[in-house]
Amino acid sequence: MWSLRTRFTVLLVISVVLVLVIAAFVTAQLVRKPPEAMFDRVLAEKAELAVMLLRADPTAAETMKIPVRPEPAEDRVDQERTDNLMSEARRLGYKSESVVLKSFNMHAKDIAVRLDDGRWAYLDFPGPGPFPSLSLAFYLALVAIGMAAIAAYVSNVMMRPLRLLDETIAKIRPDGIIPELPETGPMEVRTTAKTINRLATRLNAAVSSRMRMIAAAGHDMRTPMTRMRLRAEFVGDGDDRQSWLKDLDELDHIADSAIRLVREEVSPAAREKVALDAVLKSVAEEIRETGLPVEQGSFLRADVEGSPFALKRAVRNLVVNAATHGLGARVSLSNTGGEAILMVRDSGPGIPQDLLDRVFEPFFRVDQARRQLVPGAGLGLAISREIIENHGGTITIVNRREGGLIQTVRLPLCAAAQD
Repeated sequence: MWSLRTRFTVLLVISVVLVLVIAAFVTAQLVRKPPEAMFDRVLAEKAELAVMLLRADPTAAETMKIPVRPEPAEDRVDQERTDNLMSEARRLGYKSESVVLKSFNMHAKDIAVRLDDGRWAYLDFPGPGPFPSLSLAFYLALVAIGMAAIAAYVSNVMMRPLRLLDETIAKIRPDGIIPELPETGPMEVRTTAKTINRLATRLNAAVSSRMRMIAAAGHDMRTPMTRMRLRAEFVGDGDDRQSWLKDLDELDHIADSAIRLVREEVSPAAREKVALDAVLKSVAEEIRETGLPVEQGSFLRADVEGSPFALKRAVRNLVVNAATHGLGARVSLSNTGGEAILMVRDSGPGIPQDLLDRVFEPFFRVDQARRQLVPGAGLGLAISREIIENHGGTITIVNRREGGLIQTVRLPLCAAAQD
């Protein structure tokens, strides 16, 4: 798909070429070869003037070096041209007798004019030259190339602010922070950069404020929940006490997940080389120990750069999600094209197609009724995506044809692993 800059440049070039074609057509009409009848009229006028001049001053032939010879041979006369010339001369009322001679020069006309003493004066006139099509085409091509270059430069200058916006969008970090732009260059670019920087400052401050509020709320929830937990221990009825403790455990899990999500967004951990295959094996063993069904597929060696704890948390969330909601998880790992590809399959009911785009939203659940059966805050996929995108990767979730979901994670391999 063409960018706006490319389309604007093409539009300018097409406009210039169109104007150039119209100008070439008009030029061709103005400098086109004159009609033969018009040229015959000019020859007739020149011949009549020559006769009048030589009649008035016979010595003018020698002075002007006009050859005066006997009548030209019949084979030298171009009879068709002569008839046209005499017809035009008689139409104009000229009395002189002239003939057009055959000439080897196609761009000149030789004529002979009969004088009063019976001799003939031989005159030569430049004929109508050919239309300069090749020269004109070369000239117009040079103009077109020059105008196209100017159009490209003008479109580049005019599209700089829009290109700056496009580059800024591409540089937005996974955590949503907009990097500061250098306020240099032409006035339009500086103005655009200043506007974007002001917008980025306000947005970044708003995002940081919201994150701090969520973290503070999650942290402050723990104190009253601790008091409630202590009070629940003194509830006499065992069933009521277990219900209270179960609800408190879920609240504690929600608060802890919210704090983790904020930490992943605002304070990414230090990076190091991580053996992703070893992390997957460890996660699969830990989840199987909890009684959830997890099946290991093929695991190829894949080293990525990142935080081992964060990556383990992201992978665990995905596998637990598949094992819990998808009736069992099957995990596989491969590496192709400079990236590690992790696939988590399940055989569950899947997700309606119109809800697939919302699965990464915080606290999102496909069926709210399942919240009573499966514990959780609904932040697992949101946290996993945040971690994966902070590591330069991507995650997608699609329905399987045979039922269930496929969660696909792509992470760039370490530079050393790609060699």
